[in-house]
Amino acid sequence: MPILSIFFGIIVRMWHDDHPPPHIHVEYQGFEALVEIRSGEVTEGRLPKKAAAIVKEWCLLHQAELLANWEHAQRFEPMERIQGADQDD
Repeated sequence: MPILSIFFGIIVRMWHDDHPPPHIHVEYQGFEALVEIRSGEVTEGRLPKKAAAIVKEWCLLHQAELLANWEHAQRFEPMERIQGADQDD
């Protein structure tokens, strides 16, 4: 599963041809979660509150890039890496 971004120890991945709604797979210190791209909310699994808040803010800030990658993934096309929250202003 391609890695889209890594920041603060958080790993963000996306699968090719995954089920809707558009989402990312997030791993952090043994926790795993699915996060909906449009809302930034954890829909499956669990993350610590601080990590979930960071991922939500990052997800909403990079929503257009994430949705573009979702479209690429549905067509089995290469996805672009996305700047991590540790590099956002």
